[in-house]
Amino acid sequence: MANSAGDARGSEMEIRKQLIKAKAVDAMVAVGPNMFYTVTLPCTLWFLDKGKLDSDRAEKILFVDARRIYRQVANALRDWTPAQIGFIANVVRLYRGEAPDYTFISDEARAKVEEVFGKKPRYADVPGLCKAATLPQIEAQNWSLNPGRYVGIAPGEAVSDADFKAQLEALSEELEILNARGRKLDDIVAANVAAMLSAQT
Repeated sequence: MANSAGDARGSEMEIRKQLIKAKAVDAMVAVGPNMFYTVTLPCTLWFLDKGKLDSDRAEKILFVDARRIYRQVANALRDWTPAQIGFIANVVRLYRGEAPDYTFISDEARAKVEEVFGKKPRYADVPGLCKAATLPQIEAQNWSLNPGRYVGIAPGEAVSDADFKAQLEALSEELEILNARGRKLDDIVAANVAAMLSAQT
């Protein structure tokens, strides 16, 4: 889904709020730009799981910022290597209290998991990568499901030009949506005023 859906106001915020209160949202993964052939904007992957209601994850949502995890395939196209997919999947497994799974992935993914989470990996929040946010923390952020609000940046890391560009593109997309809604509302108001004026003559 477009990044703007994670922060948009109005009816979108109400939908997010209901999903969060129903404890249906399990994990949110931020994806950088150029990961799809037809869409250049960054997006967020939403993982819903009603099965988490009976787990210790019921009151939390995992946020993963995978915008800096990619392989550059072409000038305007990126993807994830099997090792990168395995690493992201194992972040989620650790969060869920499961053992890492290295069955179909390389030693590179195992090494990265152990580098970040230790030789006997257990989930922990990692600035710039992942954060398990509580429902009160999410409510304090106006029910935002944007991973960047929770994950933050790694120590010593500055916001890159690419990140700034991605944020600007997301804001531009949201502005375009809001402008389109504004034009529709203008048309409705003009039609209503015209109808009222013609009814009085």
